[in-house]
Amino acid sequence: MTSASPVRRSAINTSVCLLGCSIGDFGALIWFAIYAPQTALMIQMGVAIVCGISTSIILETLLLRFRESFPWKNALQTAFGMSLISMIAMEIAMNVTDFTITRSLGLTITDVLWWLALLPALAAGFLAAWPYNYWRLVALGKSCCGGET
Repeated sequence: MTSASPVRRSAINTSVCLLGCSIGDFGALIWFAIYAPQTALMIQMGVAIVCGISTSIILETLLLRFRESFPWKNALQTAFGMSLISMIAMEIAMNVTDFTITRSLGLTITDVLWWLALLPALAAGFLAAWPYNYWRLVALGKSCCGGET
């Protein structure tokens, strides 16, 4: 993938990060919606952000270990260090978008629109993280999910 343009490579990197973040983030939101819907909004957002960052780090560690043949320790250290800023930006954008849509419309998990609200949340997360991932790739030569360019 090193032959891809920086725009394409950074978009791919951001998509991998988005996949990892969305698994944990939306998993937590779904859990709260089903089992603890009365939990304070800030607690829900905080837990969802931590879960999203955790699953993204796990996914990136696995990719670095098995796709790039990093030793486990190096894969985990690299996953922690390479895109934490973009993950935080992604998580905040996803949660703010999701909660703004679902809360403003009074939606619950049984509403189809509640599930459709995940789509703009994904788009917001991608757009929040992509510029940083592009800058990091171009300016520093560092790529998420694969070390150097």
